[in-house]
Amino acid sequence: MSATEAVHPVNEAREPAFGFWRRSYAMLVKEFIQLRRDRVSFAMIVMIPVMQLLLFGYAINTTPRHLPTAVLIQEDSDLARSVLKAMENTSYFRFTREVHSVAEFDDLLQSGKVLFGVEIPRGFERAVRRGDKPALLVAADATDPVASGTALGTLGVVVQTALAHDLHIGDPPAMPFEIRAHARYNPAAESRLNIVPGLVGTILTMTMLIFTALSVTREIERGTMESLLSMPIKPVEVMFGKIIPYVIVGFIQATLIVSIGVLLFGVPILGSVTLLAALTTLFITTNLSIGYTFSTIVQNQLQAMQMSMMFFLPSILLSGFMFPFAGMPVWAQYLGEALPLTHYIRIVRAIMLKGAAPSNLQYDTIALIALMLIAMTIAVTRFRRTLD
Repeated sequence: MSATEAVHPVNEAREPAFGFWRRSYAMLVKEFIQLRRDRVSFAMIVMIPVMQLLLFGYAINTTPRHLPTAVLIQEDSDLARSVLKAMENTSYFRFTREVHSVAEFDDLLQSGKVLFGVEIPRGFERAVRRGDKPALLVAADATDPVASGTALGTLGVVVQTALAHDLHIGDPPAMPFEIRAHARYNPAAESRLNIVPGLVGTILTMTMLIFTALSVTREIERGTMESLLSMPIKPVEVMFGKIIPYVIVGFIQATLIVSIGVLLFGVPILGSVTLLAALTTLFITTNLSIGYTFSTIVQNQLQAMQMSMMFFLPSILLSGFMFPFAGMPVWAQYLGEALPLTHYIRIVRAIMLKGAAPSNLQYDTIALIALMLIAMTIAVTRFRRTLD
């Protein structure tokens, strides 16, 4: 064999023309076919940008208006009605409740049913006409400083302008009464008091969803589902067996977050720690049930992660954690009410910052129980079909 033949063997296969591009094209077609078959991934590609655009464009409002307000009228006079009408004309206040006692007034604020309370004292009109400059109390739920701050900041000037004609107080107008704004539960408007309690629910939502969303799909991918199906076990028993360990993990996680919030950030716990622990356990179980439902729908762990993120994104945006819940349009509030995080954020803020009692949290507690039962029913039904 000559030296030339050693360097260039005669039987060496030649590279076909455009071979690189042909192979790349074949791989490209194969990926598109695989993407078309993976419907969850394709839905993520389409739905996430559309969801973000719609939510940020229509549902998110950092300057909320028409906020629910209660009024305690200790004197029903023309001037009192004029004051309330002037406040309503600012577009920041929407009077939804009229109460007749201070206890009912405080209960509405503590339960979160209203964000503002206006108290018109007895003898208000007489004191105004005598020039005594009486005080009008406006109490605000400041657990969400963004929702209450703007309304309180513009209250004095706007009401003064609106009442100038009705009261005939001259030009320039002078306020014939004093407005005392009382920001309850977070008077200094510290953001950490608002964010840290909300982070408890946000972190638990993310981790609990992912833990159980991967539970069934992990069994399928590892090939242990067949062994599980051959066992004399009921779907409910499988679900509880997979959920209960993560309830303990979630409770430890919640305890760690709350402890750090109290010790490092100075967030108070004014309510019952036992009540907080019980409702946190309920919230953890609800999220685990939803995650378990996801695991019975998808086919692999990647799809489980994708579906968890699809649920987590609106939970963050529509729950009132990042943006004021009361500032969202009605349709977005209805969607938010279907999310466990919305109710838990109200619960944890009410217990930690307001010292709320169980009677103040009935609505959100019942909502969490209903969401948990719905998710468990769907999960057990779908898993029973798998067994069949």
